[in-house]
Amino acid sequence: MSVPALPETPALPVEPVRDPYHVYLDSLTSPESRRTMRGCLDRLARLLTGDETATGAGQPWHLLRYEHTVRIRTLLTDQGWSANYVNKHLVALRRVLKEAWRLGQTSAEDFARASDLAPVRQHRLPTGQHVPPEVVGAALSACDDSPAGVRDAALIAVLYSTGCRRAEIGGLSLSDYDPAGRSLRVRGKRDKERLVYLTREAIGLLERWLAVRGGGPGALFSPIGKYGHLRTRDGRPAGMTGQAIADVLARRFGAAGASRRTAHDFRRTFIGELLDAGVDLATAQALVGHASPATTARYDRRPDKTRRDAVDRLRLPDARPLA
Repeated sequence: MSVPALPETPALPVEPVRDPYHVYLDSLTSPESRRTMRGCLDRLARLLTGDETATGAGQPWHLLRYEHTVRIRTLLTDQGWSANYVNKHLVALRRVLKEAWRLGQTSAEDFARASDLAPVRQHRLPTGQHVPPEVVGAALSACDDSPAGVRDAALIAVLYSTGCRRAEIGGLSLSDYDPAGRSLRVRGKRDKERLVYLTREAIGLLERWLAVRGGGPGALFSPIGKYGHLRTRDGRPAGMTGQAIADVLARRFGAAGASRRTAHDFRRTFIGELLDAGVDLATAQALVGHASPATTARYDRRPDKTRRDAVDRLRLPDARPLA
């Protein structure tokens, strides 16, 4: 009985990469995540080498041992950065060490020891500020009837009624929009999908924008050129970057005479308004895509009001000299 010949292994289109830096970044599904973690690894490389032009590419990550990574953690905390920011760099460090182990460049024992770093603990109030409804209304009034103005009004309305991160908004496609369900399918961190819902007023502004954009496939929100034309990629409306969305907010709130607001301000406002309205924590967590309810709870403004009301019951005695 003859044994059938095994099929020939097809040639790979590219040479396999052996640098754990590139392998780790290639494993990330989101362009935003790749930009963020590339920045973290590049900052670590500059911190370790003292070279302001260094990147994480080609660095001897496989040679790092426990005593080195403990020192790196100390150097990061000495920068005065927030705990979240430091921990993001530690995540990048652990992941690049793991890729070095997967590539056979370090032993499992050395990897386990070097990556055994406790996260930095710190309790801070959530960043951002509340965006009052009248300020949102002023920004909407600053949006004219030009294609960019119609787009920006819809963008502000979607941010205000969903609390989405700016990268999530930039990653939306037209196919993610369900007008019947008044919903958007959003892809958040770690590529997790969730549904968010739009107010009827936001739907009206979004439909007005879609009349300008057209019904073809592509990004839901797109950059607009100098002469009012949508910018395209491969014949489809291109997506907006997080920075482009930040620039829209800066421009429209500035035109309204209001102080600068960010997408995170909208997110904080959205969570606070939900909890003020009595929405349970689990529902609020699901709507904003937090991994932990403890993160959502940090945005609860009600304890502040309770403590403020308690202090308001006190009365400062009248100033009078002792007899």
